Amino acid sequence: MQLPEQQVAVLEAASADEATSVDALAERADLPPETVTGAAFELETEGLVAVEERVDETVTLTDEGADYATATLPEIRLYEAALEAGADEEPVQMGQVIGASGLEGPQVDIALSNYARKGYGTIDSGEITADPDADPSADAEANALEALSDADEAPVDAVDVDADTIDQLDRRGLLERRESTVREVILTERAVTELMAGIETAETVGQVTPELLTSGDWEDVEFAEYNVEADAEEFEGGKVHVLRQMSERVKDVLVGMGFQEMDGPHVDADFWINDCLFMPQDHPARTHWDRFAMEQPSHIDELPEDLVADVERVHREGLGEDSEGYHSPWDEDFARALALRGHTTSLSTRYLSGTQIGEIEPPARFFSVEKAYRNDTLDATHLLEFYQIEGWVMAEDLSVRDLMGTFEEFYAQFGIEDIQFKPHYNPYTEPSFELFGTHPTTGELIEIGNSGIFREEMLEPLGVDCDVMAWGLALERLAMLTTGAEDIRDLHGTLADLEFLRNAEVTY
Repeated sequence: MQLPEQQVAVLEAASADEATSVDALAERADLPPETVTGAAFELETEGLVAVEERVDETVTLTDEGADYATATLPEIRLYEAALEAGADEEPVQMGQVIGASGLEGPQVDIALSNYARKGYGTIDSGEITADPDADPSADAEANALEALSDADEAPVDAVDVDADTIDQLDRRGLLERRESTVREVILTERAVTELMAGIETAETVGQVTPELLTSGDWEDVEFAEYNVEADAEEFEGGKVHVLRQMSERVKDVLVGMGFQEMDGPHVDADFWINDCLFMPQDHPARTHWDRFAMEQPSHIDELPEDLVADVERVHREGLGEDSEGYHSPWDEDFARALALRGHTTSLSTRYLSGTQIGEIEPPARFFSVEKAYRNDTLDATHLLEFYQIEGWVMAEDLSVRDLMGTFEEFYAQFGIEDIQFKPHYNPYTEPSFELFGTHPTTGELIEIGNSGIFREEMLEPLGVDCDVMAWGLALERLAMLTTGAEDIRDLHGTLADLEFLRNAEVTY
């Protein structure tokens, strides 16, 4: 029997008594592993060997995970600082505890997002509490990091860490999982018989060279067979982010519904962000706990004087017989204060007032898909910065029925046809309602937006004398409904699930 040289080498290196890995055969035969793999598949076709496959999974700590294994997790540092500050007895200002913990940059967000999840305490309205019964020494993730710190690359089966903890550390980017296909080769009875009888080496050529062609030797040589079943090297190319896909799709849908796009500053005066929305200056959402104020510059220089006077008048006195205003302090200096916009409705007030692009005549439809910033508590549906789908329609005699119909048409473009509505209160819309959608995996109702008809107290100072229906929808939550993501932090941020992002598709 004649076989190519590589196949003969593999047969001579393999055993009929026990399976031998490709790597071991490659070492014995002094051949590259990929050459041995190809030869093994060819021998299997001839019935001379059996090739067995299994997938081995190993885990190794990332640099960040190794750092936390040496020091400790950010949430534990935050808990220890909270205890030192007496948060186990009464709530303590969060800024004070963060400063004492020594956490900086992304570690602060990481600590805040995991603190309550692990039961170390609560974070609410800028204050933090610490559960005196919490036990950091029993933290499964911290203990797992310590257990893995000594292993360079440990098989999952050999690690004394439960699967849920491994999954959580993987989502946090603290460890890396690697899967490798292990192939083992064992000789068949036929191979043993042929080896005893003697196998000759056949001269084969693996590729056509210029020399073979010019000399004419290619007509006499035997070419090695090409194995189309051999594994190719995997490459993970770039991909448009899920939120970018979602954003572009939303824009396409709204433009198709006759809307024009708005844009404007991310940092804006409180006047445009809140005062023009008929939101009182002592509203809880306007405190420094909920907004990100700017230190330098701290105030805007130019505001339309007439518009400022009209907005102040309505805040103080109301509008018409049935409106009394707020009877609360109104300070122009506060209205000029700069902050990261808490919602993109600041763009709507700029456009409706005619300040941004000039006076707009009804009927008109505008939208934006832009970032907003809020000092929220991080959880599965909240981030400190997020994308808001802002939109409004200006026309005569608009009703809630028109608004609901617009949403049904919009969400139907994404295959979502079970939108639910719930009455709500906003200082700037009446009537108002929230929107909810059903998560395709968990079946839970998720709030996906807020909407209503702008109040006359808001529109009159802006110079608008017809109806305007408006909304602010959450892009990330729409992405959760279309991709099945269960946690908004899987989509973007320091804890983003890269494997999920590689495979998720925006469907519509």
